[in-house]
Amino acid sequence: MKKRSRAVAALTNLALALIVIALGAVCFLPAVSPASEVDARVHYRGKSEDGVSLMFNVYWGTEEVYAILDVLDEYGATATFFLGGSWADDNVACVKEIARRGHEIGSHGYFHKDHDKLSLRENLDEIRTSAEFLSLASGREIKLFAPPSGAYNEDTLSAAESLGLRTVMWSKDTIDWRDKDEELCFRRATKDAAGGDLILMHPMPHTLKALPVILQYYRDNGLRTVSVGENLGE
Repeated sequence: MKKRSRAVAALTNLALALIVIALGAVCFLPAVSPASEVDARVHYRGKSEDGVSLMFNVYWGTEEVYAILDVLDEYGATATFFLGGSWADDNVACVKEIARRGHEIGSHGYFHKDHDKLSLRENLDEIRTSAEFLSLASGREIKLFAPPSGAYNEDTLSAAESLGLRTVMWSKDTIDWRDKDEELCFRRATKDAAGGDLILMHPMPHTLKALPVILQYYRDNGLRTVSVGENLGE
């Protein structure tokens, strides 16, 4: 009888141990959260098989912007310029020139705020003001929004969506605003480059110097430069 009791106790303890282990494993599994739904509305890559998109976020560097346009013309390349509203307000002629040369224009907010710290109303005000001004200045419908510093929250996505804008991030970041190195900019823009890449840049002197070599690399490797809108499948 004692042996049977011990066997039952051992089996009971084993069963309890297995339950504890199973519960522990569940606790450490990745949680399914609303963030996964949020991420589905943010575009980190495009869909093109052979197209890559150069994205220039602009709050400064007007002279470099004009020079970048010349290089893009030379290579028959298309780019997307995400323009800050406050910069665009002071550089309307440059905004018009970007549009005239056939490049895509998107919103980069108005005052370069951290959108993840803004309420829904604040996000709406910041994004709408920028998009409406850019549309008036360029004569183009604005369909894309790139959050400054890549900072966004649920309210940011809801605001952009309500305004008919798609939120865009990037798959490659040259970090050219920080690392003022022409060669480093080239490597980050081209390493393992593939169709669908969204490549983040800024109008910096060293980025301008690297741009012809970057565009030649894409050309030599059978990659087209396309607007973000085309890359996303519009």
